[in-house]
Amino acid sequence: MNIVKQIFGGDVRQFGMVMALIVITLFFAWQTNGIAVTPGNVINIVQGNAYILVLAIGMVFVIIAGHIDLSVGSVAAAVGIIVARAMSDWGLPWFVAILLGLGMGVLIGAWQGWWVAYVGIPGFIVTLAGYMIFRGVNQLIGKSLTVATPPGFNTIGDGFLPEVGPNTGYNNLTVLLGVLICAVIVTGGLRTRVAQRKIGVELEAPLVLGLRLGAICLAIMVIALLMASGRRGTSLPVSGIILGALILIYSFLANKTVIGRHVYAVGGNRNAAELSGVKSKRTYFLVMMNMSVLASLAGMMFVARSNASGPGDGLGWELDAIAAVFIGGAAVSGGVGTVVGSIIGGLVMAVLNNGLQLMGVGADLTYVIKGLVLLVAVAFDVMNKKAGRPSIIGFLTRGKPTPTVATEDPADIGKATPVQQTV
Repeated sequence: MNIVKQIFGGDVRQFGMVMALIVITLFFAWQTNGIAVTPGNVINIVQGNAYILVLAIGMVFVIIAGHIDLSVGSVAAAVGIIVARAMSDWGLPWFVAILLGLGMGVLIGAWQGWWVAYVGIPGFIVTLAGYMIFRGVNQLIGKSLTVATPPGFNTIGDGFLPEVGPNTGYNNLTVLLGVLICAVIVTGGLRTRVAQRKIGVELEAPLVLGLRLGAICLAIMVIALLMASGRRGTSLPVSGIILGALILIYSFLANKTVIGRHVYAVGGNRNAAELSGVKSKRTYFLVMMNMSVLASLAGMMFVARSNASGPGDGLGWELDAIAAVFIGGAAVSGGVGTVVGSIIGGLVMAVLNNGLQLMGVGADLTYVIKGLVLLVAVAFDVMNKKAGRPSIIGFLTRGKPTPTVATEDPADIGKATPVQQTV
């Protein structure tokens, strides 16, 4: 029993949304006679929600920094229609159009970041204005029409890994990718253990490490085999690969880089961070710019999956992204949150949406249930904090030191050491 508690961080309740995700998945599998966990439906969940999860990655940094971005849906819609127009009316190649869309995200993010960081207007107000401005841009340029996009561009939204090699009954590339991910995770875990031993850190029991790595790899391979066993021509979606790459990149940025450390620092205590040498204005500027870039990417992914850009794109996306971040354990006051936690929160909402649709539940009741889930999830996390128990964020960052920015030597600010906050 002690081994189990060590693996689970001391209390099963710490898993919060992980447990909720498992329970919700099993419930819908039971209620739909297994349809909810068929390969086709799992692929559909990933492909249909990748753009929201991309938004959640950017939103968690904004919320950690102590702000919020209400413009992401409108930014995505504006970029989506401009990119679609660029390809259909101007004859721009699809890969150039993607670069155009990302460049627009940089410009929009710089615009909003300047108002937040250097003028001092709260992010809520700046992005509320952006919500209206860029929704208007979408309507102005699109003229409330649907603009089709070419097949090459659509690959980033509706494409899959190709079939290669012998016919094994599975998509070989998807299975291989799952094996490679497991190898990387195991290697990383072992290298971390070696590094901890060298500096004299107390090590967890080998059995605990082995069981944790085994559980993670088992989950990855189950999902990989499930996606690889779908009907021929389908497999791991290209949008899922993009999402996975972003999770790795932004988890690294949050945990291993100076800018990631600064985001947590200014979100936790801006004054103390500035006394320690952190440039809070630059940090705010980069966080807001990054959010708009990811919103642009999310907009293009959605347009690609729909094979067209329309006037209804982006409506309500900001609420789904914000909900995913808070369900994943981020704090309203800032300074707390992780990329992985936000992805788990987004998956909870995605599985909930999908399962209710399979059960034939109407949109009206679906909104009610989603709202209650959000409220209960955050309340659960708050109660865990008050009781002195870490939430899922505590588990995900277990064993990593929490820096005290106010007493830190300014010379150490430039060193890229892991930064996580424990709830």
